[in-house]
Amino acid sequence: MASEDLVRQTKKAWRTRLLHGRGALPERVLAERAEALAETLGEWAADYSGGTVCAYVPIGAEPGSPALLSSLLDAGCRVLLPVVTGRSPLAWSEHTGKLLPARYGLLEPPGPRLDPSAVGEADAVLIPALAVDRRGVRLGRGAGHYDRSLPLVRPGVPLVAVVHPEEFVDELPGEEHDIRMTAVLVPHASVRTL
Repeated sequence: MASEDLVRQTKKAWRTRLLHGRGALPERVLAERAEALAETLGEWAADYSGGTVCAYVPIGAEPGSPALLSSLLDAGCRVLLPVVTGRSPLAWSEHTGKLLPARYGLLEPPGPRLDPSAVGEADAVLIPALAVDRRGVRLGRGAGHYDRSLPLVRPGVPLVAVVHPEEFVDELPGEEHDIRMTAVLVPHASVRTL
């Protein structure tokens, strides 16, 4: 039990440091990185044309911008975006180009809500992260939405953590329930298998 508490405390310290680092990034740097991600995703998404990609709408200093979503749509992907419904797994909604303000300061598609099992239709999943390590351990914000959603993804589907370059690290604290990422995407680089 003590080791679990230590892991939680270590994760909390990592989150504090990473969020502070993101908050210090200049708008110019965020915009340049968002543009680079959109370009890379446009190329990567060609492999998933006609398929389904679960993505996310970046908020604050998260890597990306709505252009990230446009790149996926332009490549011919069906794009599903998460809908936060509470502590349960994420619900999903198909993105067709329009986003509306939602709870928790998020943006969501206005279309019908799909139940959490919709993530099982994905051919690839782009996942926001505060950091990811070379083993695939992902550090999220701590609410557990993705921890409860990712077990519903089909085996073998790429799980791609999207982070800033300085957030791709050698090692993060992990727990048994953490689902490992299979790839990472940072600005100015291609999708890299872990």
